Amino acid sequence: MTAFVLRAVFAALGLWLATAWVDGISVDTPATLLMAGLLLGVVNATVRPLLMLLTLPLAVVTLGFFLLVINAWMVGLVAWMLDGMTVAGFWPALWASLIIGIAGAVGNAMFGQPGGVKVHVERRPRD
Repeated sequence: MTAFVLRAVFAALGLWLATAWVDGISVDTPATLLMAGLLLGVVNATVRPLLMLLTLPLAVVTLGFFLLVINAWMVGLVAWMLDGMTVAGFWPALWASLIIGIAGAVGNAMFGQPGGVKVHVERRPRD
């Protein structure tokens, strides 16, 4: 649970950077920013896998580039669900999703992949 919250904080940080760097993305308050980070984590865990499965042939044909469109849709969906967040269109959502993705990658590098399994091997000396 702690790792999910930390990843949500990194998503909120990425969203904050997106509001500073991308015209067309705005978030009213810091509380809305944190809620957007949490909601983006929930949406990416529930809705995104279903969309990826439904659009798998298109993702294969485009060599995975269609996944960027799905990520932009997820940012737009979060903006649609939250009152204090606005996205002006597809291109701002796409750039924001790239920035949020980079921030999420930094979070994953620091705290490990979600759902990852770590194997510890202990070797004993031979007698």
